[in-house]
Parts: sequence; C-alpha cells; structure tokens
Amino acid sequence: MPNSNASESIFSQLEALGHKKVVFCSDPDTGLKAIIAIHDTTLGPALGGTRMWAYKSEADALHDVLRLSKSMTYKSAIAGLNLGGGKAVIIGDSHKDKSEALLRKFGRFIKNLNGEFITAEDVGTNPRDMEYIRMETQHVTGVPESIGGSGDPAPIAALGVFMGIKACIKELYGNDNLAGRSIIVQGIGHVGENLVKLLREENAKVYASDINEDSLGQIAKKYGAEAVSNNTIFDIDADIYAPCALGATVNTQTINKLKCAIIAGSANNQLEDESIHGQMLLDKGIIFAPDYVINAGGIINCYSELMGFSKKRTMQLTENIYEATRNVLKLSKAENISTTVAANKIAEKRIADIKKVKSTY
Repeated sequence: MPNSNASESIFSQLEALGHKKVVFCSDPDTGLKAIIAIHDTTLGPALGGTRMWAYKSEADALHDVLRLSKSMTYKSAIAGLNLGGGKAVIIGDSHKDKSEALLRKFGRFIKNLNGEFITAEDVGTNPRDMEYIRMETQHVTGVPESIGGSGDPAPIAALGVFMGIKACIKELYGNDNLAGRSIIVQGIGHVGENLVKLLREENAKVYASDINEDSLGQIAKKYGAEAVSNNTIFDIDADIYAPCALGATVNTQTINKLKCAIIAGSANNQLEDESIHGQMLLDKGIIFAPDYVINAGGIINCYSELMGFSKKRTMQLTENIYEATRNVLKLSKAENISTTVAANKIAEKRIADIKKVKSTY
C-alpha cells in the first residue's frame, strides 16, 4: 500500500509556496535524478539555474528547489525583468556523477517543457555543462561566449552587489562615497573577488575571508585587501558585512555579535529565518539589503543573453539595482517593516499589476 501522506505533503508544500508545477525527472540509463520547480510564470517563462548537489535525501532536494524557485520569481519581478521564477536540482556529486549523457538527458526534459522553463548554471554546474544541455534544447543560457553566449555572469553579479552597497551607504550617510569605508567580504569566489576589486578601486578598506586560505592570500595581495580568518569576522568593527559565500550566516548568534551598520552581499538566503531575523535587524537598526534584490546581476546577464541585449544595456539594467535597493529601504523606513517584507511587497505588487494586464488576452 503506497504511503498517501508523502504525495499529500508534496502537494501541500507546493500550495504553501504557490508553485505552479514540479517535474520529477528520472532516467536509470544515465543515472539522472532531477527536480524542476516552476513557481510562477505571470511575468514570463521561468528562469533559474540548475544546481547539482549530493543531497542527503530527496525531501531535502525538493525543499531546496521549491525555496530557490520562489525566490527567483521575486528576484526577476523586483529587477523589472519579464521572467518568472524556476529552479532545477540534479541529485548527485558534481565531481563524480556528471556525464555528457546525464546532462543531455536532462536537456531533453527541459525541451519537453516547451519554453516554460529556461536554465543556467548554478552550484555544481558550469558553462561546459550548459553546452551539453544546449545540444538538446534552446532553453538554456549562460553558455560560453565562444558559441554566442554571454559568458561568465560573475562581474555583472558583483556590479549589482556593489550598486546595492552604494545605495545603503547613501541611505545611512547621505552620500554614496565608499572611500575610507570598511567592508568585510566573506567568500571570495567569482563574485566575491570581483566585488573586492570594485571596492578597492573606490578606496574602500576591505577585509576578506574565505575557507580556501591559499586563494585568500593571493586575492588579498592582488587587490590590497586584508585577509582575516573566518572565525574572527564578526569581531571586526566595520561599516559593512558582505556575505558572498553560503546562506544563513545572519542568524540570532551572529546578529548579536555584528558590529556593522549594513549587511549587503551576494549570498542567497542570508537570513536563517526571513521573518525572525529580518525583524531583529530592523529592531537593531542594521540596514539589510535583501539578497535577491542586490544579487540579481546574474539573472540580468542571462536575461540580456535571451533578449540579445548589448553589454552596455546589461550594465544599465544592473546599475538599476541602485534605485531598486533605495526603493526597498525607503518603504522599510516609511512603514517600519523589515527590508525583506518591503522587497516582497514591491515584487508582489508588480506581479499583481501584470496579472491585470494579461487578464484581457
């Protein structure tokens, strides 16, 4: 007798988050086990990266793909893009389980969605993998520049975070000059390194930390940043904390230790609990730039590739993150609500407005 609770709980999860469709992709021949979640397509086709990760359980994989796809809906909406929100996860170790056949089979599943879902790279996938997916479907972006793609989105993503930081500085100090301001950048992968570069070009004091100490030393030296160890970052007295690695680093424990006035970084889901920790930051008077508002550079890059925009137009769209951040901070202040609640309100309003436009088709 099959367990009816399992299926009920999947549907109740979809209902709770407002998802439209979830596709489970299984192919024993290639070993593919993947889940594609389509959250909302009011504004356009659902765009979201494909993450390959060795999840502890299928329930964990489902939980992750549902949460991430919903935040993609909001990210596109607030960035002013005509895209919906989606995400895909492939269950497996990206170092061992990845193959051309597996990725191309996954591409077939995307093809069968007829353009409702468009993918890109994410944790555990790269432009080469997107090329394999592209062999089976056109509905993929972030392919290498050599075959007509927009290439590495990291510099664009970093520019967006940089604009978000400037908007927060403007809110707090009345001008957005970064010279002499101090910033802790946690995680100096592709986006983090590009952010360090932009901050140092404006003469900001940068403390950089990363679990990979070799690359940390090299990058700190290259840009004139100060390398600090991961376990001391919350003891540093700095203006800004920029989390650019994993999520949930802003939690009850760290908020009580934080000495900074602003949190603005590229990591996804920085708050361990959106409502509890968003409110805690509001109560403490710490300005929090919601991650999905300021880390939209990556999706803007993908959108530009889909629309055939020039590099210049991509830059303009990314620089708009400055105004988008200011709007969120203003609404948060005016209504005394956390910045995450404010950002969600702005995103939901845009989706509701466009629903009205489309209802007369």
